[in-house]
Amino acid sequence: DITRIERILQWLNRGVPVSQVVDLLDQPETIETPTPNAGDWSSQRQHLQATIEALDLPKLEAFYHQSLALYPLSIVINELWQPVILSLEAKWAMQANHLVRRTLEAFLRSQVGIRLHYANQTTRGPLILLNAMPDDPGPLWVLMSALMASEQGYRVQMLDHSLPLEDLPQAVARLHSSMVLLSSGQRESDSYIHQALPKAAESLNVPIGVCGEVARLRESDLRDGPVHMLGDDLPQAIARLRPLLRESGVL
Repeated sequence: DITRIERILQWLNRGVPVSQVVDLLDQPETIETPTPNAGDWSSQRQHLQATIEALDLPKLEAFYHQSLALYPLSIVINELWQPVILSLEAKWAMQANHLVRRTLEAFLRSQVGIRLHYANQTTRGPLILLNAMPDDPGPLWVLMSALMASEQGYRVQMLDHSLPLEDLPQAVARLHSSMVLLSSGQRESDSYIHQALPKAAESLNVPIGVCGEVARLRESDLRDGPVHMLGDDLPQAIARLRPLLRESGVL
């Protein structure tokens, strides 16, 4: 019927493989459709966090795909995924829950990886080398950053385990990267922020930027140096890549 066809097209337009669309169509639509008012987003965040903590992967997968199909990715990340990740990480800082964290990471790594695989084949945008920072216990911020960068037309090479800074010049050269983007949900160490990171930036012939919670926590530390602080608002951070790439002559 028409409704079924519309659902198929929504998922295909969001990069969901045909094999997964078939499975999604067979799942009952138990998730409420979000509306762009603050009260409803709050209930959606509560629903998403409860689903993650319950380890209900079928419901989480349906929630993930429906959220991306219904609204622009920038809104979904700002209103739903980024606040929930912040809430979970604050909770885990007080009482670790490795099972929930690793399950969520594995789920998002799979879903984002599928999108990157297909998007990287079809886009001709600059290649962003996206690297985790050493103190981040998992790749959640890297995954969200990769999702947003891919949506904005960049090819993304994602490294969800931290590559040593001294290896970045080789990585940029061999992967033909136009920019290095570092992401973390942690404050990172003083020595990394004050010495190692600026030194690495000076050794590169492409821009290096920082986004995620670390950019908010360390904004004043790197404000005037060679490292570009892009902010903790991920859609805005990715939007700031284009001017940097223009300045470097890539665009």
